[in-house]
Amino acid sequence: MVIAAGKRKGGGMDLLEQVKKSLSQVVNPETGMDVIRMKLIRNLKVHNDGEVELTFRPYSMFCPIGFRQGIKIKKAVKSVPGVKGVHVHVDAHIHAERLEKLLGVVN
Repeated sequence: MVIAAGKRKGGGMDLLEQVKKSLSQVVNPETGMDVIRMKLIRNLKVHNDGEVELTFRPYSMFCPIGFRQGIKIKKAVKSVPGVKGVHVHVDAHIHAERLEKLLGVVN
């Protein structure tokens, strides 16, 4: 089951909002914009068990900082209290499969 956006727990931010807030701190050094505003994060899902899934789509197929950004994205999500695990899918990058494999072992 996926937690719906806007659902509040104890009057504070829900886990989805906290994840989005954390992701908004991951800035692309080439543009100065965060990955949320650049729409590099898609299909963000927070499950009731604390597992998070998302798709990272680098801004270009040959994005030279795709690996670094992917690692920062995963670490930003994992830093949110209540997140138990993170699975990052990578889309539209020349090394998507390799990057996904790397992100599977990054803590």
